Amino acid sequence: MRLHSPWNVPIHIPRGFTKAYIHGDIVEDLGARIRAAHAAVTRDGEILLIEGTGHAGVGAVIGLSNATVAAMLGAPAIIVSEGGVGRPIDEIVLNASHFASHGVRVAGAIVNKVDLDAQPGIVQTLEAGLALHHIPLLGVLPYRPILSNPTLAMILEGVHGETVHPGPDLDRVIGGVAIGAMEPAHMLERIQPDTLVIVPGDREDAILTLTTAHLTGGLDVDGAAARGAALGLVLTGGYRPRQAVLDAIRRANLFATIVPEDTYVVASEVHDLLVKTHSADTGKIEMIKALVWEHLQIDRILEAAGSVPG
Repeated sequence: MRLHSPWNVPIHIPRGFTKAYIHGDIVEDLGARIRAAHAAVTRDGEILLIEGTGHAGVGAVIGLSNATVAAMLGAPAIIVSEGGVGRPIDEIVLNASHFASHGVRVAGAIVNKVDLDAQPGIVQTLEAGLALHHIPLLGVLPYRPILSNPTLAMILEGVHGETVHPGPDLDRVIGGVAIGAMEPAHMLERIQPDTLVIVPGDREDAILTLTTAHLTGGLDVDGAAARGAALGLVLTGGYRPRQAVLDAIRRANLFATIVPEDTYVVASEVHDLLVKTHSADTGKIEMIKALVWEHLQIDRILEAAGSVPG
């Protein structure tokens, strides 16, 4: 089976495009551009995976909802929802009805980000719930927090900070976020490996504690493995530490950036970052491949694929 490289986006929607479309200023046949791109990428291939975005109705504002495009290309739909029971089933059934109204066959559904350990038996429950609506369950993907965590580069871009030190690798994925707003010894107890620490730039005691922990490899005074070996720092409030503290950050080779906002605002920005997987995220990609292979019914998904209209 050969997988195609991504085709150029057949329709680019810049700012103001939707308003122009609604007011009749866009007269080009947009559907023809999609059909042309579809014909080009299916010419020599065996399988084409068409990725929609959002729900079945997204794109209706320009006459090209996911359901409309699926119908235009003769493609069956697989609906992906997130963890839970009631919410995913409600969402899947709602989207299935919209696809059905456009004559699109729904081949099944996948439920993503499910805590399988905390909810034993949820796979059977979801399968039975969807069966009531004649929708096959094609797989349940377990939740892995690391897949939702950003890289240091994403953090830097998201908080618009001044780089003090890039650290060894901006493509490193953070393992979690902690606020450095307590006594240094107590703070270290709450910092796991690969933690991004958000700390006021004038808390030099906390910053130096973190650099020391990093330089000692996260070992305590007795040489035992200890917490506190952070991955990086976001220094808030616009406060620039003394040069000696900045030098300690660089010696520890810790990622660090200075931002003008206060700690609460920065923590909210980091929490709200939209995390996407990029080609450089090789560790994430390998984990995703393993999860898909183990938890999705690949054969049933391939069986559900429709033939390309001649």
